[in-house]
Amino acid sequence: MTPSWLPMSDPATLFQAHMQAELNADLATTMATMVEEPHLINLGSGTGGNGRAAVQEFYATHLIGQFFPPDVEFITISQTMNGERLVDELVIRFTHTETLGHLLPGVAPTGRRVEMALVAIVGVCDGKVAYEHIYWDQAGLLAQLGLLDPAGLPVDPGVAGRLLAFTGQG
Repeated sequence: MTPSWLPMSDPATLFQAHMQAELNADLATTMATMVEEPHLINLGSGTGGNGRAAVQEFYATHLIGQFFPPDVEFITISQTMNGERLVDELVIRFTHTETLGHLLPGVAPTGRRVEMALVAIVGVCDGKVAYEHIYWDQAGLLAQLGLLDPAGLPVDPGVAGRLLAFTGQG
C-alpha cells in the first residue's frame, strides 16, 4: 500500500524526506516523494532509471536495503536551492563492508575505508522529486578500494579529505 504523502514546497525538506525513506528501506514512501515519471542517474557508475517503472526497479534492486554500510557519515559542504532545484555538495565516509549496487555494481565488499565527495542535483516539480543527477569521482573511489592503481593517472583519491580541510570540517 502506498502511504499518503503530501507534496512539500521546500526542496530541502522534500529531499530529506526522500533520503530518509531510502535509508529506512521504504520503497513505497521513496516513490511517493517522486513525480509520476521521474528519472535518476548516478553518473559515476552509470546506474539509475528513466520513468517510474525503471526508477522503482533500480531502487528495489540496487539501493533500497543496500544504501550505505552502518558506519556511513554524510558531511554537508554546501546546499543551494530554489523552488525548482536543490544542489547538495557533501562528503561521504564509510567502510566498504556491503554490496553497493548504486555506487559499485558488481564489486564485492573490500573492507576498506572510503571518503568521497559527491554532488546531488535534485529537480523538484509540484513539490515532488522529478529527477536526481548524482556525481562523484568513480576513479578516486576505485583507487581507495584498491581496485584501480592511480600511478601515472590523473586520479586523486584524497580529494574529499582536502575538501573537508578547505571548508574547516576536516
